[in-house]
Amino acid sequence: MLASLIVACSPMLGQSVEPGPQPKATAADLAQGERIYGTECSYCHGPKGEGAIGPTLAVPAIRRAPTDQALFQVIREGIAGTQMPPSTLPTAQIWQLVAYVRTLGHVEQSRSAGDAKLGEQVYRGKGGCARCHTIDGRGGAIGPDLSNVGARLDRDVIRTSLLNPEASIPRDFLQVQLVTKDGQKLTGVRVNEDTFSIQIRDLSNQVHSFWKTELTELVKEPNRSPMPSYSQALSQDELNNLIAYLESLKSNL
Repeated sequence: MLASLIVACSPMLGQSVEPGPQPKATAADLAQGERIYGTECSYCHGPKGEGAIGPTLAVPAIRRAPTDQALFQVIREGIAGTQMPPSTLPTAQIWQLVAYVRTLGHVEQSRSAGDAKLGEQVYRGKGGCARCHTIDGRGGAIGPDLSNVGARLDRDVIRTSLLNPEASIPRDFLQVQLVTKDGQKLTGVRVNEDTFSIQIRDLSNQVHSFWKTELTELVKEPNRSPMPSYSQALSQDELNNLIAYLESLKSNL
């Protein structure tokens, strides 16, 4: 529900009607806020605000929502152009959610034991990450943009993504396999699709467009990822260094 809260700021924040006086949160309000968070927000932000598809919320200060009023508006209005939708919750429940999200900032975050500078060398060298991922406009486009991954995910989630990529696949990511009538076989990531056509980016970063009438087979694999596990490819020190580098990426904040 709070997806991309740190990534982007809603253009409506300055135009929205003020939320009114903020009620003092009681223990019952915090309990209700936790329940709302669990059903509405935890999928994107992690059960304890540690980050997943959306940014980490378990931080002392959310840069794009520095005040409770700003956080209220982001929840209510959503963020245009992102996966963060406007909320249909009543005002009282949004305030309960705000109160609970603020408590997440008191969760102690794990810290990387690695060296970010050495991790950048792993990223661009042995890890081969730049072939599929973009940082500040440079790199491949098969995988998600990592320019601000350190703001979205904490150390433990990043580690899980590197060791078991299919455990945390972004909601809008879809791997597909297709076979054309002339026998061409391709595996790639869906770029766009409508009723009559589909465009995919193959593992060499080339984009292909097909009419569906040209295909004999189209298999969608929502729980698959072309990213390999680094459990055997990297040493423990290399893995820690790579995690430290990814943690340091907080562009556009």
